[in-house]
Amino acid sequence: MNYDFTSCRLCPRKCGADRTIGEGFCGGGIKIRAAKAYLHMWEEPCLSGKNGSGTVFFSGCSMKCVFCQNYKISAENFGIEISGERLAEVFLRLNESGAHNINLVSPTHFVPQIIDVLDKVKPHLKIPIVYNSSGYELSETLRMLEGYVDIYLPDFKYYSNEIAGKYSSAPDYFERVCESVREMLRQVGKPLIGEDGIMKKGVIVRHLTLPSHRMDSIKVLETIAERFGTENVLLSLMSQYTPAYRSYEFKEISRRISSFEYNFVADRAVKLGFNGYMQEKSSAKEEYTPDFDLFGL
Repeated sequence: MNYDFTSCRLCPRKCGADRTIGEGFCGGGIKIRAAKAYLHMWEEPCLSGKNGSGTVFFSGCSMKCVFCQNYKISAENFGIEISGERLAEVFLRLNESGAHNINLVSPTHFVPQIIDVLDKVKPHLKIPIVYNSSGYELSETLRMLEGYVDIYLPDFKYYSNEIAGKYSSAPDYFERVCESVREMLRQVGKPLIGEDGIMKKGVIVRHLTLPSHRMDSIKVLETIAERFGTENVLLSLMSQYTPAYRSYEFKEISRRISSFEYNFVADRAVKLGFNGYMQEKSSAKEEYTPDFDLFGL
């Protein structure tokens, strides 16, 4: 599709970078950059199923989360440049390998290129396309994806913009994520899960509970319930926080969450009537973080 990469405004940063000659705030240039593609077994059960989610990790990110477990690719931009033809081959190979879906991780800054690829291969895919992002999106960019994406998988990281600014350099995060989830729901509607237990369509909102911030998590859950309705989205409440990257610079998040903190938030999710997934505390281990070794590219 035609997009003016000489003044990029795909994400809320609207940094205006000329990506034909350099990189934007996100680290993205004019060419697709990716770090890994494989059958991911540790996504939500309705995505991974028994065969795995056909996951492609794109390099770079419009967020700057100090605790990012995938910082090697998000902040350090680890990966290789690949052509659209190569990405198309990856999608088709994952499809042929039995993947339950094509799962695009941190794809925002490559949306126009991904659309070009999907124009070529989507008629050959019999599985849903998952858009897996931070939730820090522009509605204008999301509207480009209408008809291409079947399942949206956004984070809803923060209620407090002060906290969002402190840990992710995104002081407008709350407004942006609310607009994004609204647009995602407009496009794909309520969750649809097949008889095989695999999701075909809908929105799953993820929330990672941070140590020392259980009350912000409560406000996130209440916002989702009030603004979007617990019947319209699935909730994935994650307990996997593990101190990583620059989190040790902030004492309050330089530890794992306690059982009390997570259970406090989980209890509120149940009382609000959410359907979805809650992780076991055992998932808060470094071995659950993917090893980015360029496998599959």
